[in-house]
Amino acid sequence: MILKEFIVGPLQVCAYLIGCKEQKKAVIVDPAGSERMLANTIKDLGLELIGIWNTHGHPDHTCGNELMKELTGAPVFMHKLDDELFRREDVVSMFLAWGFSPALPADKYITDNQELSVGNLKFKVIHTPGHSPGSVCFYGQGLLITGDTLFIDAIGRTDLPGGDYNILMESLKNRILPLPDTTLVLPGHDYGPRPKDTLGNQKRTNPYLTRLL
Repeated sequence: MILKEFIVGPLQVCAYLIGCKEQKKAVIVDPAGSERMLANTIKDLGLELIGIWNTHGHPDHTCGNELMKELTGAPVFMHKLDDELFRREDVVSMFLAWGFSPALPADKYITDNQELSVGNLKFKVIHTPGHSPGSVCFYGQGLLITGDTLFIDAIGRTDLPGGDYNILMESLKNRILPLPDTTLVLPGHDYGPRPKDTLGNQKRTNPYLTRLL
């Protein structure tokens, strides 16, 4: 497996490139800036981009979708609930005031427990609402790409449209905590004391998780 992390965009999003060495296929998770650099990196690695995966619909995570799709031809994957919410007029107006243009509609909807393939690599979609209604994590190969659902020693905010703290805590309790302790958490922002951590260690140090145990 090829795994590369890039810090991109005005809000310093962690974008992840996942590639299959054998079949030379790849996906990019949350491209949100430096799209030409990302596309050139994919080309230099000899990979074909087959998907643009979004952990959720907030524009700091989706603002690179349009150019990334234009440069590579790869389709955009997102949960239907976020695709619909973040194209609603009132929500678009709010984020326009923040300087973010509305994202393109998703090309493909992803659903809970759906298996996604990247060449020979398999990842499962885990629907984790709370930060937003359609937030998802991508789980596979010992990795958990969490977007803004779970940070290192913190969790995502719930005061934006569609956010709900109680729902987020339920997602963490029922969908994240049961995963193996060895799972490596790859968050959507580097807001913690380290850029990544094992889930087992987060169960000991993340105050939002410890209260659920």
